[in-house]
Amino acid sequence: MDTASTTSPFMPMFESFRNELDEHHDGRERIVKVSRDITALSKKILRNLQTPISQGISKEIKTRHASIRDLFVSVAPDLQGLNAWRYQWQISGGCQEFMEAVSLQHYLETQSLITREQAQAMVPDGVELTAEDYLLGLFDLTGELMRFAITSMATSGSLPRGAEGGSGRDVLADMRLLRTCFERLDMSSTGANGSPLKRDIEKKMEVMRQSVEKVETAAYGLIIRGRERPKGWVPDLSEEQDRGREAMESY
Repeated sequence: MDTASTTSPFMPMFESFRNELDEHHDGRERIVKVSRDITALSKKILRNLQTPISQGISKEIKTRHASIRDLFVSVAPDLQGLNAWRYQWQISGGCQEFMEAVSLQHYLETQSLITREQAQAMVPDGVELTAEDYLLGLFDLTGELMRFAITSMATSGSLPRGAEGGSGRDVLADMRLLRTCFERLDMSSTGANGSPLKRDIEKKMEVMRQSVEKVETAAYGLIIRGRERPKGWVPDLSEEQDRGREAMESY
């Protein structure tokens, strides 16, 4: 019997396995690249939001939102059925950064917290914004609110309001309310103590508290010795920044 000319009955099966693995790796790489692109565009939106919003900046933000939507659409077919969970980790970084950007924009426009349903409506059909990505994105929002508050205090000499003619609350009051809500989270439903979500929340919880404390420190200095500060004064938060930087690096 000529074994060289004999085709193994297992070959078709292993060829199908090979094709399936190739498709899996290609799809995963596409999602990773898209997630990075969404992250980069979301960071640009965040930088735009930290500056006075002119007509040109507003148009630029809308263009970037459209580009992000197109990126989500491009990977939506790869995120259907079981693949939505199979590749959730690969798309998660982009979703969290996008969530951070849209939540800051929503807050600056309305002085309210964007709901998961509102954020989901900004994502095309076929892509799910998970509860985990929504929550972790809101944790990161506090860092952007801290930068917004510090910059406003340095330039205007007062704590900013989230929206003109709003409820009268300042940003610090809203950040404190967020801190209270985050600290009341019940983590028992996340499973074992070593679950990835629990670890992420613990790390982001510490950074969130530092962001609120930085604004509190700046506000106290502004109230107590505000009249002695020269125009354009920026709070000295070097020690708090060092602690925050160490926390972020460990994260």
